[in-house]
Amino acid sequence: MNGLNEYPLRRDIADELHARPYAHMRSPVRVTHLVCLASERSELKPERNVAALCQRFNTPGPARGDAHFIVDFGSFRLKWERHTEFESYTFIQETAVIEPFDGSAIDLIPGDWVKTLPGEILVAAHVSVEGADKPERSIGEIAEIFAGNTVTGSQVLGGKARFWTDHKIHEDGYRRILVRNDTLDQRGLGRLVHRLLEIETYRMLAMLAFPLARQAIPQLAIAEQKLSGIVARLPQLNNVEDERESLDQLMALAAEAETISANTAYRFSAARAYNDLVEQRVRELREDRLERIQLSGNFLSRRLAPAMSTCENMTRRQETLAGRIARASNLLRTRVDVAREEQNRELLVSMDKRAQLQLRLQETVEGLSVVAISYYLLGLISYLAKGAKEMGMALDANIVVSAAFPVVLGGVWFGVRRIRRAISAREE
Repeated sequence: MNGLNEYPLRRDIADELHARPYAHMRSPVRVTHLVCLASERSELKPERNVAALCQRFNTPGPARGDAHFIVDFGSFRLKWERHTEFESYTFIQETAVIEPFDGSAIDLIPGDWVKTLPGEILVAAHVSVEGADKPERSIGEIAEIFAGNTVTGSQVLGGKARFWTDHKIHEDGYRRILVRNDTLDQRGLGRLVHRLLEIETYRMLAMLAFPLARQAIPQLAIAEQKLSGIVARLPQLNNVEDERESLDQLMALAAEAETISANTAYRFSAARAYNDLVEQRVRELREDRLERIQLSGNFLSRRLAPAMSTCENMTRRQETLAGRIARASNLLRTRVDVAREEQNRELLVSMDKRAQLQLRLQETVEGLSVVAISYYLLGLISYLAKGAKEMGMALDANIVVSAAFPVVLGGVWFGVRRIRRAISAREE
């Protein structure tokens, strides 16, 4: 890079385009595909499990942190991938095939190692690929291969290959897919098998949300009934206790709805993404109809679409329920706020009446204070006048008090009033 400052994740981002490549295949070939849901409680990490199998065949295993790994054991190959919530194991055996499902690629794997696969098996499928040199099979012969079940299939990739399946789990616990390769090369066949297995994998992962949706239906119905009952009682609330009780019920209902949403939100979102992948992979097959056989993509759409619609409906119902609870809570809070404002208004009126009464009392006290202060001042003037008369001054105490009365009373009244105004101005 000639000393250029390279972004730390540049190469990881660029290599992501080449992650999880498809395996090249030549027909005839048998493929067994296993998908295990990731288990956090498992002590055996997936790459360690693959490394243990490689060790049995004296073959280098995956490095720590690898997300995909392809290894050739001679008689078979293994393609391992680690995804966010699952790991996939694809065993490939290129061998002559007489009867499509008389044997399988996993028969070559040590049984004790298979039992150590971490997690829980979600997808298990056998794929048998025949070449164009094989005689054409009739509809009846194909139905016998699938134990007489209803078979779907199509001609794909512009007529270069055909495949059939019954979308059933057979007695051995595996699904079956029969492919006839007419003109595909190794790369094209590898891509076709990879797409077929991805469709099965993502279909099952998408369907994980459906049981949760059915489980949530009665829970949501009960919650909706509770909400309707609470809203219907709102006009009948008579006091603060009733309003508080209804608000508590709404809060409990909101917590219940949030719990349901938390338990299903991730799964429903993942189902939507997986369903989009299924639809994309089906389109990439470019299916054409085979005589007397339903298109596999149409069959999947007819079965998968209602389940995904149920999940989408549950998502919308959860959002609607949360919105209704929020609106009911706001309505009840508005009612409580209006009642509180009415109480505050009544309290202010009562306080205003008390203030007016206090003002009257204050004025009465001021009047009494003026009389009392004037009385004491006139008493002092009377004593002064009597003392002056004893000292020889020609003063009559009664006349002096009478003359001083209006002056003292007016001065005291003016002084008290001025003090009250000064205090009021300071408070303002």
